[in-house]
Amino acid sequence: MSVSVKTAPASMSDAEWGARCDLAALYRIVEHLGWTDLLETHMTVRVPGEPGTFLINNYGDMFDEITASSLVKMDLEGRVLGGGTKYNAAGFTIHSGVYKACPDVSCIMHSHTRAGAGISVLRQGLRPISQDALHVLDDVVYHEYGIPTSEEECIALGESAQRGGCLVLLNHGLLAAGATIPGTLYRLYMLERACEVEMIARSLDEPPVLIEPHIVERAAKRQSGMRAKPEYGVRQWEALLRRVDRQGADYRR
Repeated sequence: MSVSVKTAPASMSDAEWGARCDLAALYRIVEHLGWTDLLETHMTVRVPGEPGTFLINNYGDMFDEITASSLVKMDLEGRVLGGGTKYNAAGFTIHSGVYKACPDVSCIMHSHTRAGAGISVLRQGLRPISQDALHVLDDVVYHEYGIPTSEEECIALGESAQRGGCLVLLNHGLLAAGATIPGTLYRLYMLERACEVEMIARSLDEPPVLIEPHIVERAAKRQSGMRAKPEYGVRQWEALLRRVDRQGADYRR
């Protein structure tokens, strides 16, 4: 199928325009997966070659309205450098805090799904009860609830993200951070799946079967190695991107 792709504006590098198209596509994928919460969640990506800047959604746009040119370009001090003009203040706190603390992170995704928010009210919510959980358990960090737009929370989130790329934000939701958009999306997908299975298990009248500790340990080593590979999540990303394109989403503008 033919897809119309706008070239980068004269004032913008091809690398930034490519990142904008990918992030706009990510918002359409999140819309397709049903992870939206009206306007209140956010995904970001660093601008390639400009590690002190990142792109975030223009606050007020529904996810299926977001395009490459509507994204807001910001620096880590909160200055708007281009694109849209409005951004979620709590979103800036979350994303800038992680980017400042984790130079290897280039993409961050934050969600408020029912399963994720449900598990977030439990201090150690995820147990080794499913193969979905084994994808992420070794990478999960539980982050204490803080004041959303404060400098203290910005620093605390960065410290939590240094300990793992799958964060359960207690009393709040989920966050995934990674080196690439495909890898971060796959991280969050598996974290969401683990939370869904955990929520189902907690609604039943009998205790779940726990996976044996030696199997959990072997899975952790395998998943850690998989996440370190550049191709992690790429196949899933490409498949979802094809689906979004088949639906005629016009985000590359």
